[in-house]
Amino acid sequence: MPIVLEALDYSPVVLVEGPRQAGKTVLARDLVGPRHTGRYITLDDALVLASAKADPQGFVLGLDGPTVIDEVQRAPEIFLPMKLAVDADRRPGRFLLTGSADIMLLPRVSESLVGRLRLVTLWPFSQCEIEESEPRFVEVVSADGPLPIVSASESREDVVERAIVGGFPEVTSLPSGRPRDGWFRSYVTTLLERDAREVLAVSDRVGLPRLLSVLAARSGTLVNVSDLARALGMARATVDRYLRVLEKVFVVRLIPPWAADSARRLMRSPKILVTDSGLAAHLAGIDMNRTLEEPDAVGRLLETFVGCELLRLLSSTAADASLLHFRDAKGNEVDWVLEDRSGRVVGIEVKASATLGASDTRGLKALAHAAGPRFHRGIVLHLGSTTVPLGDRIWAMPIEGLWRISQKR
Repeated sequence: MPIVLEALDYSPVVLVEGPRQAGKTVLARDLVGPRHTGRYITLDDALVLASAKADPQGFVLGLDGPTVIDEVQRAPEIFLPMKLAVDADRRPGRFLLTGSADIMLLPRVSESLVGRLRLVTLWPFSQCEIEESEPRFVEVVSADGPLPIVSASESREDVVERAIVGGFPEVTSLPSGRPRDGWFRSYVTTLLERDAREVLAVSDRVGLPRLLSVLAARSGTLVNVSDLARALGMARATVDRYLRVLEKVFVVRLIPPWAADSARRLMRSPKILVTDSGLAAHLAGIDMNRTLEEPDAVGRLLETFVGCELLRLLSSTAADASLLHFRDAKGNEVDWVLEDRSGRVVGIEVKASATLGASDTRGLKALAHAAGPRFHRGIVLHLGSTTVPLGDRIWAMPIEGLWRISQKR
């Protein structure tokens, strides 16, 4: 919320975007009043939506004073009139918008609002938000000096359960089994029926859900569109288009590769990340019983869980860094890479074990070699008990360091 309030102080239009059910409407309603004087309207209201679509210019001109418009992606027609209104009066805080689809990827919208809009992405809860702890992980691992000691206080099952639940606010309070599964089923149906169909004009009730389920099972792996098309019996162009659709509704992110030469990044495959580990677990059929029977399922799930946490931490703090991944020509890999604006790199490897061997740092050492002086440190997040050094600028840390780390040494 502080990031949104700060943006309203400087920008005439602020868009809070993110996946459905992440808490955007609650945030917008909470801001109206003492913190942000203005009127709240929602395009989920059929009458308001009809008015905005029938006469978008009249609709915008009729908005008196600061206005919060919820679910704005449902009426992209209002963006050009909004541009004209802002150009005539560029006072900050005029419009606070929320959207469950990436409106900047919709036709003509980005052209209308470029230079006039501040974007804030609201993801489902991070573990820091659930625990009400300070989101310090990115700041601390990017700072100079040794890492603070984090001693694990949770069992393997506790950490895996966090990954299976994920961060959607309503899900965090639901018991496992039918209540939680029912919520996720309804969520996927609403997502594909409403956002994909109404906003993005995709009505495939078979291909798109199948692709989403396959992506959930492959979250944390490299994207291979041709392989996906063959596995699903779909045209490559269709799979590519559906991937973009799922990106637009914030269900997946394609994480770019890290390379010392930025031009090479464009030629290498991105990595699939389903943006909530709970949703990924539901779609892939992973529950606690399966994690006990299939250790490989735990590894994939925890990699997605850590990727989602890093995505949330980068969005909710002032950290100016990008989330990437690393793979070299010899097959050495690092699950996640943080790179700040100066090019300094922190590599993060995820291991679903409490003990580590020499092979567990091979990817981080390859990244250190490739990055040279830009390599700041490498971290192996694991299910062990404490933080220990593993070599030159390489550390092991319990996964719960993501939400328990502090700057105290």
